[in-house]
Amino acid sequence: MGYPILKTQEELRLWQKQQGSPINFVPTMGGLHKGHASLIATAKALTQKRPGNVLVSIFVNPLQFGPNEDFERYPRDLANDYELAVSSGASAIWAPTVKEIFSEDPESYIIKADEELQKELCGRTRPGHFDGVVTIINRLLMLIKPKTLILGEKDWQQLMIIKSLIKRLSLSVRVISVSTVRDQDGLAFSSRNRQLTTFQRSQARKLPKLLKKASDLYQKTKEINLIDINFMLQESGLEVEYLQTVDPYLLKPTNPSGELSLLAAAVRCGETRLIDHAFLMTRKPIIAIDGPAGAGKSTVTRALAKKLGLLYIDTGAMYRAVTWLMFNKQVNIDNEQEVDKLLSKLDLELDNSDSSLTRVRVNNQDVTEIIRSQKVTALVSKIASLESVRNALTNQQKQMGNSGGLIAEGRDIGTAVFPKAELKIFLTASSKERAKRRAFDLKQKGFKVPSLSQLEAQIKERDHLDSSREIAPLIKAKDAIEIITDGKNIDEVVEDITDLFHQRIPEEVWPIRKN
Repeated sequence: MGYPILKTQEELRLWQKQQGSPINFVPTMGGLHKGHASLIATAKALTQKRPGNVLVSIFVNPLQFGPNEDFERYPRDLANDYELAVSSGASAIWAPTVKEIFSEDPESYIIKADEELQKELCGRTRPGHFDGVVTIINRLLMLIKPKTLILGEKDWQQLMIIKSLIKRLSLSVRVISVSTVRDQDGLAFSSRNRQLTTFQRSQARKLPKLLKKASDLYQKTKEINLIDINFMLQESGLEVEYLQTVDPYLLKPTNPSGELSLLAAAVRCGETRLIDHAFLMTRKPIIAIDGPAGAGKSTVTRALAKKLGLLYIDTGAMYRAVTWLMFNKQVNIDNEQEVDKLLSKLDLELDNSDSSLTRVRVNNQDVTEIIRSQKVTALVSKIASLESVRNALTNQQKQMGNSGGLIAEGRDIGTAVFPKAELKIFLTASSKERAKRRAFDLKQKGFKVPSLSQLEAQIKERDHLDSSREIAPLIKAKDAIEIITDGKNIDEVVEDITDLFHQRIPEEVWPIRKN
């Protein structure tokens, strides 16, 4: 059975009415290649979780081409585009004419792109280009009204400008970006690559090679030399239009200092203009999740760690383990020497080999279950407020985070332990909701369950102790995003945080979709 090629707005509306389910939309200008196939496959994968259809548009937008640019030479092959789109998972293809999209002069539809986001990179040399991009995207979204918009990360500046448009106009569409797909020689797939001769192709592949080499070197040395890279690009026969390091989200020039930066370039190889980029980072990303007891931090964090492939650090379990040890050894917590002696011999291990549970060992003794007892719960806030305990465990946690690639939860992760985490979440819930969860947790573990009113009183007292202590109090970091979990299941919270993570960390830096 063939898949429809829609040509008019009326055909589009009829198809939408027949399908009935939400649309995952992939906008393209045709000349489809493996990069587009990856976008379409991502859109298709979304339908495995929730009913939906995948619509691919093929429209060469005249507003995106400036004077003397390659509008007439741009690849157009609807038959080949159709085959690739359908084989990649498209439910239908919409290939309208300019008249169907713009019933009047296209220039009369123009809306302006964010001025700040187009001051650098391609925006400097292609005036009006991004106005054309946001105009067509806005027009397509108005006509199609998709639930999800799938875009590539290859043109990073365009991605940021489209996201800005959607936020500015309060459009109700979820944006998912997909990492750059590269050919065997490292060159990013592009419709314009087919314009390259064999010799030019050998020149062009120097661009991704040099950018990757610079990124790898930066990760080791925190140094980058744009003059040297520019020279090597020109030595390869490429005309450099720009080579810059910018903040990846503000797109403003920056001197990389260890945090995520974008190294972006545009070159001309013969008559063909190529763009590419690499991200500069000295460690893998970190997620910090803070919040009060019973908000669901451990469950959510463990699920996120599994989904994102991050190392899970249960800092709460670490403080509980020390609390249990002090109680078991009958240490006088007011005696600094006794406390310091115990900490000096502390051997604390977290074992995440079981994805459903973090095993905790103290001095070779498994304490995974006992540290969740009521006795430990009643004492942990007081023990955690001891400066020596706080310093010892904070230092251990920071050492764990030296290379990144982890997610940690606790009370002061975003403020004291990992203040430069790429994503900070403050996860909370009402005291009544947390009391219910605590009762369920105790029952599951075979402990005696106090009344809900008692549990709620204990939770409120714990909140007071945690937030009022002098050392590392429970507070929401200024740049943390608060998520209230009342009425939400684990999957919903995990999806919310996954989306936030993907907004902060490009997929090509840390892929998050496994299907």
